[in-house]
Amino acid sequence: MFIGPIFSREAVVAPRRPRHFIVRTIYGISLLVLICTAWLLLTNTQDIQNVGDMARFGSIMFQILAPLQLALLMFLAAIQAASNIAIEKDKETLILLLMSRMTNSELVLGKLFSSLLYIAALLLTSLPIFMLIVLFGGTSFTQVGWTFAVTALTALAAGSLGAIVALWREKTFQTLALVAMAIVFWIGTAEALALSGITIGGYSGLQIAEAANPFRAVIHASHPTVTSTWLAKVIPFLSIASGMSILLSAVAIWKVRRWNPSRDVRVGQKSSDDDVKVDMYTGKLVDEAGQAGAADTGKKAVRDSEKFRTGHVDARQRDANTATRTVWDNPVLWREVRTWAYGKKILFIRGVFWVLAACVLFALYSMVSSGEAFKVVADAGTSIPMTVKPLMPFMLLSLVMVNALAVTSITNERDGRSLDLLRVTDISPKEFLFGKLFGVLAISADMILLPILLAGYLWFHGLVTTENLVFMTLGFLTLQVFVVMLGIHCGMSYDSSRQGIGASLGTVFFLSLGVVTTILMMISFTGNVEGQLAPFLAFLIGGAIGLFVTLGYNMPSKAIAIASGLLPLAMFYSFTGAVLKSYLAVLIVIVLAYGFTTFAMMLPRLNEWLVSTGRARATGDG
Repeated sequence: MFIGPIFSREAVVAPRRPRHFIVRTIYGISLLVLICTAWLLLTNTQDIQNVGDMARFGSIMFQILAPLQLALLMFLAAIQAASNIAIEKDKETLILLLMSRMTNSELVLGKLFSSLLYIAALLLTSLPIFMLIVLFGGTSFTQVGWTFAVTALTALAAGSLGAIVALWREKTFQTLALVAMAIVFWIGTAEALALSGITIGGYSGLQIAEAANPFRAVIHASHPTVTSTWLAKVIPFLSIASGMSILLSAVAIWKVRRWNPSRDVRVGQKSSDDDVKVDMYTGKLVDEAGQAGAADTGKKAVRDSEKFRTGHVDARQRDANTATRTVWDNPVLWREVRTWAYGKKILFIRGVFWVLAACVLFALYSMVSSGEAFKVVADAGTSIPMTVKPLMPFMLLSLVMVNALAVTSITNERDGRSLDLLRVTDISPKEFLFGKLFGVLAISADMILLPILLAGYLWFHGLVTTENLVFMTLGFLTLQVFVVMLGIHCGMSYDSSRQGIGASLGTVFFLSLGVVTTILMMISFTGNVEGQLAPFLAFLIGGAIGLFVTLGYNMPSKAIAIASGLLPLAMFYSFTGAVLKSYLAVLIVIVLAYGFTTFAMMLPRLNEWLVSTGRARATGDG
C-alpha cells in the first residue's frame, strides 16, 4: 500500500484489541443516552401534539450533536496523532523507523492514518445514530452527509496538524501545547476576521471566517437550508480543510528526516564514518593515513600499560573550574524549577501563549471601547455575556496546557527509564509527589496568572464586581491544582504513556464540553434550568462511571468512587448556579468537590510508590 506497513499493521491489529470495541460501544451508548435525555427534557415541560413538534425536536437535537461531535473528534484527532509520534520519540523508537527502508511518505502517512483509525471508527459508529434522528423529521439525509464530510475533513486537518508538530518538536509537552494553541489560534483568528469587518481579496471577513472555521461550517451543514447553500457555505471550508491537510502532510514528508533525529542524537557523528576506524590498542579513532603507525603505537601502549592504567578516567583528578550549584532539600522540585527539565523550547511555548493572551486582551479591549460589552452584560439575563466568549476558551486552554505539562512530566520520566532510578534513591514518595506538583505550578505560573489578569481587566472597567473576581480567581486556582494532580495521577497510574495522556486530557475535556452541552440542551428544549436534574440523571451516572474507570485505573478506592460521583454533579450545579447568578454557592461547590478529588488522588501516593513503570513494553504501547 502507498501508506506503508505502519498503517497496514495497525489496520490488522486494531480490530483485535478490546479497546476497539469498548470505545465504539461507549460512544454509541453516550449519543443514544444524550438523545433520550433531550427527549425527557422536552416531554417533561411540553406536550408533543403533532408531527411538527417532533420535527422541531429532531432539528434542534441534530444541530446540538453535530458541533459536539466535531469538537470531540477534532480534539481527539489532534491529540492522538501528536501523542502517537511524540511517544515514539520519547521511547527512542522513531530512529529505528528512520533507519528502515520505509520512504518518508510511508512513515508520515502511516503514522497519521494509523492514529486516525479510532477516529474513523467513532465517526462510522455515530452515522447510524445520526440517521435515526432523521426519523424525527426536521432533518434530511443531505444534512447528515454534509455534516459528516465537514467532520471527517476537520479531523484529518487536525490530525495532520498534530503529526507535523510532533515530528518537529522533541518534548511531548511542547507538542501537545503547540497543537492546542494552534487549534485555538486557528478558530480565534477566523472569528476575529468575522468581527473585524475587513475585506481581503474581495472577500469580507465574515466570508473568510465561514470558509476557515469548522464550527461555522458544521452549523451551516446541519441547517435545513444546506440543500441550497452547500456550494457557498460548505464547499469553501471543505476545500480549505483538504488543502490544509495536503500541505501539512507534504511539509512533514519533506522535513521528517531533517527534523529527526534531533541534534542531541547527532552529537559526535562524523560525515566520513567510512574512513574512520578504531585502534585496537588505544581505542582512539584513526583514519586511513594514520593506520601505518597504528602497530607501533599499539606495541608501545602494551609496554607502557601501567602508564595507561594510571591515566584511566577513574584515576584522573582535577580542580573544578566552576562553582557547584546548590541543590534544594527537595531535588525533584529543584530539577523542575532550576533546570531545563522540559527543554529550552518551553520559552517558545510561553511566548506563543503570551501572544494568544494579547489577542484575547485586544478582543476584550475592542468590546469595551465599542460599548458592546456593557450593553450585553446589562441585558444578558440568562445569556452568556459577549466578554466571556473570548475569555472562557482561553481559560480552558490554560487548564489543558497545565494538565498536559503535568501528565508529560511523569510519562517522560517513565519513557526515559528514570522512574526506576528515582525509586532506589532516598527520595521519598512525598518528596517526589510534591516536587512534581509544585514544580509544574511554578513552570506554568504565567499560564495560570494570565487568564486571571485578563479577568482583572474586566473588573477594572466595571464589567465584573470585586466579589465575583475573587470568586472566579479562587475557583480557577482550585481547578488548576486539580488538573495538575489529575495529570500526575494519570501519568503514574497507566502503563502506557499514550493511555495516560489520553485519560488525563480526556477527563478535562469531558468535564468542560460535556456539561456545557447539557446546559445548552436545557436552555434549547426547556428555556430554564430549574428542576431539570431528573432527566439528566442517566447522563450524570454514566459520566460518574466513566470517571471512576478512568481515575480508578490500577488504584480503585472508595474516595475515588465518591469523587467520581461528585464531579459531574458539581459541574452540573456550577453551570446552573452561574446561569442563576448564585456565585458564592458555585464557588463552595467547586472548592469542595475538586478539593476532595485532589486529595483523593494525592493521599494514597504520599507514603508509597504507587507508580506503574510500564515494564510490559514488549507487548506494545496500545
